[in-house]
Amino acid sequence: MTERFGSPILDTAVRLLAPMVLLFAVYVVAHGHYGPGGGFQGGVIAAIALLLVQLVRGGRTRWALGARASLALAGAGLALYAGIGFLALAFGGSFLDYGAAPLPLAPAQLRALGSFGVEVGVGLAVTGVVLLLVGALTGRGEG
Repeated sequence: MTERFGSPILDTAVRLLAPMVLLFAVYVVAHGHYGPGGGFQGGVIAAIALLLVQLVRGGRTRWALGARASLALAGAGLALYAGIGFLALAFGGSFLDYGAAPLPLAPAQLRALGSFGVEVGVGLAVTGVVLLLVGALTGRGEG
């Protein structure tokens, strides 16, 4: 995916479409702590937006994440998820028991905040892993 694929029309369409797809991914992740799921689906949608730009504009675009950046993104998501879980353990709760954190919020607000953080962590991890998988399957270099 290092070569450009497309025309000025495709390039313009992707310039308009990719930010909206990323905004939708953020919406799906943000809505995920109110309904079922969210982090996984939003992460895949974000990865698709980034891959769409790479496909049309080539792998040398600013939107392209190399293998190291994708791995760092996946690691940051995992660290956020695990950090929230272990934070609850540190304050005497169970793993991912958001209500155990000593913050000046009501337990329901703590659970909503913790759930949102977990969804963001899952979204980041999934985005990084999908980009790594596609990069490995297409034989893309570090780029």
